[in-house]
Amino acid sequence: MGLTDDRERFREVGEQRREDLAEFISHGDLGRSGPDRVKIPVKIVDLPEFEYDKREAGGVGQGGDGQPQPGQPVDPDPDNGDEEGDPGEEGGEHEYYEMDPEEFARELDEELGLDLEPKGKRVVEEVEGDFTDTARAGPRGTLDVDEFFKRGLKRHLATDFDEEYVREGLRVAGADVDDAFAWAREQGIPVSRAWIADAAATLVEVRDEPVTALDRWESFDALDDEVDRDPVSHRIRREGLDSVPFRREDERFRHPEVIEKRERNVVVVNVRDASGSMRETKRELVERVFTPIDWYLTGKYDAAEFRYVVHDAEAWEVDREEFFGIQSGGGTRISSAYELVEEILAEYPYSEWNRYVFAAGDSENSGSDTTDSVIPLMESIDANLHAYVETQPGGAAPNARHADEVENALGNTDNVAVARVSEPDDVTDAIYEILSTESSDDATVDRGATAGRGGERR
Repeated sequence: MGLTDDRERFREVGEQRREDLAEFISHGDLGRSGPDRVKIPVKIVDLPEFEYDKREAGGVGQGGDGQPQPGQPVDPDPDNGDEEGDPGEEGGEHEYYEMDPEEFARELDEELGLDLEPKGKRVVEEVEGDFTDTARAGPRGTLDVDEFFKRGLKRHLATDFDEEYVREGLRVAGADVDDAFAWAREQGIPVSRAWIADAAATLVEVRDEPVTALDRWESFDALDDEVDRDPVSHRIRREGLDSVPFRREDERFRHPEVIEKRERNVVVVNVRDASGSMRETKRELVERVFTPIDWYLTGKYDAAEFRYVVHDAEAWEVDREEFFGIQSGGGTRISSAYELVEEILAEYPYSEWNRYVFAAGDSENSGSDTTDSVIPLMESIDANLHAYVETQPGGAAPNARHADEVENALGNTDNVAVARVSEPDDVTDAIYEILSTESSDDATVDRGATAGRGGERR
């Protein structure tokens, strides 16, 4: 068998396993798996293996001396018969493929075309990185000479000016300090009025005459025509860097960048309608959607916590074992669940936790509870993703309006997804609808390329 054949067989194995994964999510026995180990039934596919050339191997016949005689039949090795435990006889564990949540997430990404890249939020450690940051104080040995030089030179270029040129402005006929200051600013010279006033006082003191008597130029235009300014850059080239007055304020000291290591953590609040209308078939559809999503998020994040809320007209928190099976005989008020979700998520600040709120039910709700209470609560609860899964085997009932009302109000919101499941074959489409909504924040999901087997994803 050539290397190309081997690769083709391994590729077939991978494709078969992903097909088995999709079938398992829609129709398989989810109860065999645990939160940290997913057991998926697989179709047995022979893997490539090395085979030795039997023509080069020796053999033993039936002759008395151990040599075969011409025409004598050779019996098979009596130890090679089928006995209990031989390959091909055992079923059981050999028909299941076990994967941890990380591998499950990778396989589901491949199968559905998802690309969710979680962000780290909670800071778990601070470490020192490279000396890339600077501060105005520090040990002398960490002085950043290059930065010190650049800052000093930049400051000098921005603040220095040709002092003799400005003094000439005081020699314009009839010009006083204010006139000279206005002229200098029009020229873009970074000089203060106080400096011009001091210069004028010095001239008066030296000449013992008022500044208006120091006329040399008829006007500022005449001065500009006759006298050229000496740019600071020319003076630096002529006099050298020693002419640049570096100051302590220009000093910058290197210190290590502080790198925050953030944990990719998530809290998922799963919500389910437990009212009398939620029969076993509906509850099973909820389990088929929520369980693989829980595995997926466990595999994607470094740390994942799950909380479970059920409700009829009131809401209460349960553990995972109760969540999918519990049923009450009461009515339905979905907002009671979101009120409890809001209390639970107060323990997980959005600045430190990625947060998901997944709700499911048959879309039946009391009165105007959806528009008056649920939708405002969904808008006020910060979350990476809000999702609602409608489970209505055989199609929606006339009074099942909740999913439609949420979709009409929030369907264009980036962090809200609505999915509908009427039979197990809809499950993978619902999971895609939910998870691709979150994925679209960080990556472009090609919905056309991930169309379902035999149909286009909703």
